[in-house]
Amino acid sequence: MLTVRRQANNLFLIGMMGAGKTTAGRLLARRLGRRFIDTDHEIEARCGVGIPLIFEIEGEDGFREREARAIEEFTALENVVLATGGGVVLRADNRRRLAARGLVIYLHAPPEALYRRVRNDRNRPRLATPDPLGKLQALYAVRDPLYREIADAIIETGAQSARGGPMQSLRVALGERAYPIHIGAGILGAAELYAPHVAGRAVAVVSNAVVAPLYLERLRGALAACGARAFEIIVEDGEQAKRWQTLDTIIAAMLEARCDRRSVVIALGGGVIGDLAGFAAAIYQRGVSFIQVPTTLLAQVDSSVGGKTGINHALGKNMIGAFHQPLAVIADVAALGTLPPRELRAGLAEVIKHGLALDAEFFEWLETHMERLLGGDAQALTHAVRRSCELKAQVVAADEREAGLRAVLNLGHTFGHAIEAGVGYGSWLHGEAVAAGTVMAAELSARVGVLDAAAVARVRALLARAGLPVEGPALSPARYLELMAVDKKASAGRIRFVMLEAIGRAVLRDDLDPAAVRAAIARCSPQPAAAQ
Repeated sequence: MLTVRRQANNLFLIGMMGAGKTTAGRLLARRLGRRFIDTDHEIEARCGVGIPLIFEIEGEDGFREREARAIEEFTALENVVLATGGGVVLRADNRRRLAARGLVIYLHAPPEALYRRVRNDRNRPRLATPDPLGKLQALYAVRDPLYREIADAIIETGAQSARGGPMQSLRVALGERAYPIHIGAGILGAAELYAPHVAGRAVAVVSNAVVAPLYLERLRGALAACGARAFEIIVEDGEQAKRWQTLDTIIAAMLEARCDRRSVVIALGGGVIGDLAGFAAAIYQRGVSFIQVPTTLLAQVDSSVGGKTGINHALGKNMIGAFHQPLAVIADVAALGTLPPRELRAGLAEVIKHGLALDAEFFEWLETHMERLLGGDAQALTHAVRRSCELKAQVVAADEREAGLRAVLNLGHTFGHAIEAGVGYGSWLHGEAVAAGTVMAAELSARVGVLDAAAVARVRALLARAGLPVEGPALSPARYLELMAVDKKASAGRIRFVMLEAIGRAVLRDDLDPAAVRAAIARCSPQPAAAQ
C-alpha cells in the first residue's frame, strides 16, 4: 500500500543511473495510456548531441541548467510518465516541482547492482573514472537521501528473491534516520543490501546457537563480498537471554574485537536477538549503527521495526532499554520455513494484532487466509509481513517514541507482559501471551461498552484458528493487576489499556474501573482456588 501525499495524474520516476527508469516508464505509459517523456533523451534531441558531449562542452553546471528548464516544462504537463536523470534531485527547485506536481516513485537499487548494469555503457559521463564503482557509491551516498526525501513510493529494482520475483521494499519515514525494510524470499545473503552500510567496517554479528547454524554462513559470505570485517557473537537461545549477563557478553566481545564507533552490529535471529543486539548497539561507545535481519515471523512483522531495544528485569518485561533505529531491516521470508510450528503461530499473534488495531480490511484478509499462513504459503506470508510492516511503519513515523498513537500497537501487551512475568519468562512465548492478552483486552472493551459481542467472538475465533491460546494462565486478577502496575506503559500510577472500539480501531484508556478489569481477567483465565 502506497502512502500518497496528493492526488495527481502524473508519474515521475527518479533514481540512479541504471535503476530502470526508462524501461519502467515506457511500460507504465503504455499500460496507462499516457505520454512518456525521458528528460535525458529530450535534452539530447533538442541539443542534437549526446549527454557526454554536453558535459564536455558546457560542464555539469551547463547540463544541470538545461535539465532544470526541462523539469519546469515537463512537470507542468498533464497525464505524463516522466523518467528523470539520476542527478535531477540535486537542485532544490527540481525536487519541489516533482513533489508538488505528481506521484514520485523512487526506483531503488544499491550501487553494486547498478554497477553490474552500467559498467559497459560508454554514455555515462559521470563514470568516466578509473574507479567507476567507487564513483557510483559516492553518487549514491549523496543522492539516495534526496530521492527518499520526495518519494511517495520506493520500488526495489536491485535484489531479486529466490523465487525470481522482485524484492519488495518500504520505508520508515523518520527524516535523517529513515530506513528501508526489504522483504523477499532468499534475500538474507544479498550482499548489495548490506554493502552501503558495512563496506570496510568491522561488523559484529549477534546470533544464537539455534539460528547461527542455519544462516550464519550465508550472511558471512555476503559480508565478505562487501569488504566488511565480520566476527560472530553467539548467545543462548530463548527469552532468558534478555538479561544483563548476556548484554555484558556482547559488549565484552565488541571491546575485545576493538570495535570503534564506525562499527556495525547485525542482529541475526528472532525478537530476543534483535532486542539484545539493538540495545548493545545503542549503548556501545554511546551508540553505533545496527541492522536487523529477523528470522522469525514475530520479529519480521513487529520487533525488528520501530527501534525498540532492551532487556527484561525480574519485575517487568523490556523495562531496561532504549529507542535506537536500525540502518535497515532485511526480512527473508524463506527463513520462516525453518520455524517450529509453535513459533510460526506465535508470530501470527502480532500479525492479527495489526489488523485488529489498525486495519479492518487486513483482519478480514486474515480470516480468509489463515490456513494458508499456517501452511507456510510463501505468497500469503509475504503479504502478511509486508502489510504488518506498512502499518507499523506508518505509526512509528507519526509517533517514534510512543507519546500517543504508537501505544495502540500494544494491544494485548499489557495483559500479555503480565502473563510472561507471572509464569516466568520463556514458559509462554511472547506471541502466545499477546494472544491471550488480546482476548482479555477485547473482553474488557465489551464490558465497558465500547465493543460489541460479535466482534469479541471474531477475535476469539481467529486467534483459536491460528492455534493460539485464548485463555490466560491460572493467575488471580489481583496478581495480574500487581504485575501490570509496574508495566512501562503505566502512567502516573494508572494502568493504561489499549481498547478496541471496533475491528481495526484501537484507542488508549487509563480511566477504567478496576472491577471491570478484574471481571475481564476472570472471564478469560481459569482462577486459582484462593481467588474464586
